[in-house]
Amino acid sequence: MPDRDTVTPARDEIDPFVEHRRLLFGTAYQMLGSVADAEDILQDTWLKWHATDHDSVEHPRAYLVRTVTNLCLNRLTSARATRETYIGPWLPEPLLTVSADAAEETEMADTVSTAMLVVLETLTPVERAVFVLREVFGYSHAEIAGFLDRPETTVRQIAHRARSHVQSRRPRFDADDTARREITDRFMAACHGGDVNALMELLAPEVTLWNDGGGKVTAARRPLYGPDHVARWMLGVMAKPVSAGIRLEPAVINGELGILGKIGEFIVGALTFDLVGGRIENLRFQLNPDKLSGLRPGAGENAHPATD
Repeated sequence: MPDRDTVTPARDEIDPFVEHRRLLFGTAYQMLGSVADAEDILQDTWLKWHATDHDSVEHPRAYLVRTVTNLCLNRLTSARATRETYIGPWLPEPLLTVSADAAEETEMADTVSTAMLVVLETLTPVERAVFVLREVFGYSHAEIAGFLDRPETTVRQIAHRARSHVQSRRPRFDADDTARREITDRFMAACHGGDVNALMELLAPEVTLWNDGGGKVTAARRPLYGPDHVARWMLGVMAKPVSAGIRLEPAVINGELGILGKIGEFIVGALTFDLVGGRIENLRFQLNPDKLSGLRPGAGENAHPATD
């Protein structure tokens, strides 16, 4: 049997792209709100990295983050024009985020929750980049200035503006996991049983529901408001022939307990919500089949081409 050292590469022999892949994917996903776009960015970053003279790169991690950041800025600029013609409400792509570390999962819920990604959509591309790099990943203003080729004083101003904007719109929600599990179970039971009264009891008076079908599937093209309207719409969808066989299952989506809609093992939708005062205040229903790739196990874990 060969010696272990002959088959296990030393730490300094690990490709920096592979070593920092999770960081790079997280950066791209939180900047773009799209699993598919984040994976594309990682592929482009991998190509740039392996076309570079590695001996000339003093700090590979910083080089890779800078590359991802600038590719994301280009993608965000073009995405804004595309979203102006998007059919119906635009929602971020959901991502399964199961972690064995409860503390890590709690921290993740505050940074990649669907609600937070929706808030980040209201920032300019540069504000979003600075906020994510500073508030989520903890880079210094000087480091971010280097990534963006901007003066540090300018980056500080952008960071302050972005942080104030996000804080004023940051979603409030109950952090009680037990309560969230209970509400989720009751919600699924009411939907499966077609019990409109039980469903309405779970909804806050000011509840709003957004549907993202992207013109690919039938979905409400405007937000729905109020417990009665939202509950009857939900049960109406469940009662349609096209929905026959759909079952709802709990899943950790974007760091929070949410719900998957499945026919057999095929995922047809994802539902996330804000729980405030023991009731559901916001529902976000992702139905666009083009935006469900992040719900497959391991999405983002292998988001780079093979290196052999």
